[in-house]
Amino acid sequence: MKKLFFSIVAVLALTVASNAQTQVVTGPAIAVDKEVHDYGTVAYGGNGACEFKVTNVGTEPLILSKCKGSCGCTVPTCDTTPILPGGSSSIQVKYDTKRAGAINKSVTINSNAVNEPVKVVRIKGTVEADPNAPAPTGTPGGAPVKEQGGAPNN
Repeated sequence: MKKLFFSIVAVLALTVASNAQTQVVTGPAIAVDKEVHDYGTVAYGGNGACEFKVTNVGTEPLILSKCKGSCGCTVPTCDTTPILPGGSSSIQVKYDTKRAGAINKSVTINSNAVNEPVKVVRIKGTVEADPNAPAPTGTPGGAPVKEQGGAPNN
């Protein structure tokens, strides 16, 4: 009797698990291959290009209406041609690597997706300093030299 009970419970658990994984979204639905692209460390003026793969996991055509970077240094390009169910497209992102320092920017993707009409992905990394930049003046940290002393004694 115990074996029969455990067998029924096991079959029910597998049925519930398989139904949860095979649910199809009715309408257009967006999925991306990654939420964040990490450039790591990039040379000043180096390659700042990356891409995000967008897949339509829904049942109707997905239309990317607009892709926008969080600033002028992050320029995404997306194709507005409808993506058929099961099809994919790429969003090309170009970051201006003539800006030394940390990269932490976002790209907003607007679409007709029923699951996420506004999808935000990110880029991150570090751009090395310009090797041709003049050396800083003043103290070793580049801070201005502070004069010692106080008010004159009269």
